[in-house]
Amino acid sequence: LLPNVSWNWVLGHFEKPLFLELCRHMVLIQLHQGEGLFRPGDTDDSIYVVQDGRLELCIHESDGTDPVVKEVLPGDSVHSLLSILDIITGYPAPYKTVSARAAVPSTVLRLPAAAFQSVFEKYPETLVRVIQIIMVRLQRVTFLALHNYLGLTTELFNPVLCLFQTVCSVWLEIEHPVCVFVFLTMFSVSLFPQSILKKSVTMQQTPSAVYQYSDEGSVHHNKVNAIFQAAKKDLLQVIQIQDHSLLEGRVILRQVKAGSVVAHQGDQDVSVAFIISGLLHVYQRMIDREEETLLFVTHPGEMVGHLAVLTGEPLIYTIRAHRDCTFLSISKAHFYEIMREEPRVVLNVAHTVVKRVSPFVRQIDFALDWMAVEAGRAVYRQGDKSDSTFIVLSGRLRSVIAKDDGKKELAGEYGRGDLIGVVEAVTHMNRATTVHAVRDSELAKLPEGALNSIKRRYPQVVTRLIHLLGQKILGNMQQMNGPLAARSLALTTPTSKWDAGNPASNLSTVAILPVSEEVPLTSFTLELQHALSGIGPTQLLTSDIIKQRLGSAALDSVHEYRLSSWLGQQEDIHRIVLYQSDSGLTPWTQRCIRQADCIIIVGLGEQEPTVGELERMLEGSSVRAQKQLVLLHREDGPPPKGTAEWLNMRSWISRHHHLSCPRRVFSRRSLPKLRELYQRVFEKSPDRHSDFSRLARILTGNSIALVLGGGGARGCSQVGILRALKEAGIPIDLVGGTSIGSFMGALYAEEKSYSRSRVRAREWAMDMTSYFKKILDLTYPVTSMFSGASFNSSVSSVFKDKQIEDLWLPYFNITTDITASSMRVHTDGSLWRYVRASMSLSGYLPPLCDPKDGHLLMDGGYINNLPADVARSMGAKVVIAIDVGSRDERNLTNYGDSLNGWWLLWKRFNPLAERVKVLNMAEIQTRLAYVCCVRQLEEVKDSEYCEYIRPPIDHYGTLEFGKFDEIAEVGYHHGKTLFDVWQRSRVVDNMLKDRHQEEFHKTKVVTCPNASFTDLAEIVSRIEPVKNALIDG
Repeated sequence: LLPNVSWNWVLGHFEKPLFLELCRHMVLIQLHQGEGLFRPGDTDDSIYVVQDGRLELCIHESDGTDPVVKEVLPGDSVHSLLSILDIITGYPAPYKTVSARAAVPSTVLRLPAAAFQSVFEKYPETLVRVIQIIMVRLQRVTFLALHNYLGLTTELFNPVLCLFQTVCSVWLEIEHPVCVFVFLTMFSVSLFPQSILKKSVTMQQTPSAVYQYSDEGSVHHNKVNAIFQAAKKDLLQVIQIQDHSLLEGRVILRQVKAGSVVAHQGDQDVSVAFIISGLLHVYQRMIDREEETLLFVTHPGEMVGHLAVLTGEPLIYTIRAHRDCTFLSISKAHFYEIMREEPRVVLNVAHTVVKRVSPFVRQIDFALDWMAVEAGRAVYRQGDKSDSTFIVLSGRLRSVIAKDDGKKELAGEYGRGDLIGVVEAVTHMNRATTVHAVRDSELAKLPEGALNSIKRRYPQVVTRLIHLLGQKILGNMQQMNGPLAARSLALTTPTSKWDAGNPASNLSTVAILPVSEEVPLTSFTLELQHALSGIGPTQLLTSDIIKQRLGSAALDSVHEYRLSSWLGQQEDIHRIVLYQSDSGLTPWTQRCIRQADCIIIVGLGEQEPTVGELERMLEGSSVRAQKQLVLLHREDGPPPKGTAEWLNMRSWISRHHHLSCPRRVFSRRSLPKLRELYQRVFEKSPDRHSDFSRLARILTGNSIALVLGGGGARGCSQVGILRALKEAGIPIDLVGGTSIGSFMGALYAEEKSYSRSRVRAREWAMDMTSYFKKILDLTYPVTSMFSGASFNSSVSSVFKDKQIEDLWLPYFNITTDITASSMRVHTDGSLWRYVRASMSLSGYLPPLCDPKDGHLLMDGGYINNLPADVARSMGAKVVIAIDVGSRDERNLTNYGDSLNGWWLLWKRFNPLAERVKVLNMAEIQTRLAYVCCVRQLEEVKDSEYCEYIRPPIDHYGTLEFGKFDEIAEVGYHHGKTLFDVWQRSRVVDNMLKDRHQEEFHKTKVVTCPNASFTDLAEIVSRIEPVKNALIDG
């Protein structure tokens, strides 16, 4: 009956009988074309749902025009949640500037908001849920969308409330007949000019005593308790609590000095402040600037901080006292206790929030939609008309381009905070991609008409949009890995130079599924939680934790919306939420899969690669989240082997990881003993060099890649830089390389140890100095001077039959495919063959025939000698790129329009002649081969994500492998000097800092010793009655 998604989201918190009771109040309205549904002056007291036809929603502008800000199609609704809140709280108001009319003959369902009143009287706990959902929408959809993306601040709030009509002032009863009114001098001066300030000002508003201001004398310290009691009585009148004893022990009197910060923007553990004397100034950080702007001033008798307490969301502004200020404070936990006893208290508190909202926000609230999109559903399709912009509030979306040949290309994945479709909406292009939900997602939808209305009223919004578009386009130019138009459709705001354009930094939820029951899943998830906690707040959820926190019936389908609401809350206040599934296909396991941005399948490396029951279910379903395989290995066990078999049986896996696990992961302990063990583990900081920390960085888009370039014997310096990296404590999560870099990188990815890599690299380098082996390998030079058999033997003796998939670290190398004239990136297959192919210099060695398709592969240096861009496209946040390529002589002789070889010969043999610098035919061919590579190298060096390093090894020749120790030492000293500078300037710390860290750096989850819940989301989601939930103190 109510197909509109945002109202389903609200009404989903009603049991079926209550929902049906609401529906009985619905009225059917038939409208002719052009007929008005409502106009300014009519009472704003209903929700309208279009059954068929089309409505146009208009806003009356100051210039007398009525532009259409939103077209309402069948299934959509016309309502303002703020208006509904007005009616629920008993303060109905007429439409002021909004009107709606039928664009074509239409049928509309009308649900009077008054219908909610009877439901709330019977079931007051339902009232709390609905109020909270409306408040969350106000903060997350309306405020944050308009602030974060359009740059609006002061425009969203009323700077001054009608003070004398809303609240009474604090009074103080003392023995004398005159009562001292506690609005101190600062407040008086702010409201009344000095010229009209009298000795006493009396204000009457149904007082319980005489209110009087006096500037004679001061309040004595022994009257503080009297002030406290008087202020509490005033607070009771504002929030209208019936049981006055509820405030006892839950309210404290706070006095702050001038210049104090009462609460910071982003704080999670906030309190409600009720001002007694003085003023509290409320500031908000401006987007993309360090400055703050004053939103409004809170006067005596007013409250601040209550929106964040009602929603359980972080505070969206900073509260400061410019002068001494006194106020009552109720903590979030204490406020929830009061709410449990008297749910209707939220009505009056919510009303004070709504009064602070500007008329502009009320207008836009009619146009903004809060959408819930199921996993797999399309938000829009390629070629559709672009009439709106979307903001991802939670969940994950994937953008795909359909090519002319029928193939589909991934354009990007977008998570919480990303802005989608804005380029098309601003440029009036049709949709360039199809965007669908990877998992259940919430979006805010801003129609084009509403955006135009905002731009007309506040031109600075245009500047903000230009800034966002400029950021995105520059990010694409640096990324250079796809069509610009396709990747310019979503906007993110990077927090560091390395984050711009990083594709892997917006995962919020990870589901963890076992291959079999033998997998130590609880130990694995606790280890991963510990590693992730070094990056940001991490929540681990299991079916047991859910039942403990929300009640044993929380997973029943009837409570779907309540659980979704609470889970969404956890995702908002944590950097990553880990969903640990049950061992079988239970409702909780299905919920884990539905919530996942990424699914991790955990297996034991030593076991057979059989596909598990849960995996088979995944394969048969249409789950779109990316799936990764994690294989666990004992730290004292053999290296990984047979990974290709695991992957061949799981075509749906996008990438895999090998983790060397501490012994405690495999220890057989009961659950209580295991939790006790990990309680001790969590007391220590995670080791950034552990494999679990590597997985944590990869999942959060904070991985550091090491890319090693080609350059023959000069590549020995890379071994020395590896040692310097280790000593500097810089972790490496991904290794890639070209030519000699592919060889050195493969050694490190296999060993994870500098010392063992150096020993093996040195042995091979010494072997390369043998002239005898080279002479034996000479052949008739049709394709090359050498047959390649000797070189093949030297490389294969190092790596044996190792496969790339079996390396400890993720690894890739680059070759030039001369059959297809393209670059090849190898991430699987025979390690020695692709390393050899990447080192195959033209003229010296024959191309290697790819064992997969027979294509001829040559040295990767011809096409990409320093593949930092490839590492970036694989999800690395920072790429440390070590260039050891030869530097061409640029100071060549200008010989004019023609060149005589006999003249060159004469110059060469004449000792008195000036030396002539010209290139021979081989050098010209080599330079031509490397032209493409040189251009790519310059782009990489200029990119923000790449830390380019070139040791001083220019004077060493390409084949001087006999100088291994000397060259390696040069690399070590250069790296040590550079990394010492990095350490002093905190470059390494900033590399490892998560882009979302600022959002959570002050996040504190309220913990209550005797309470079974920690925030409002749990209160409104809990199904069973709370027992012994009172908080001490």
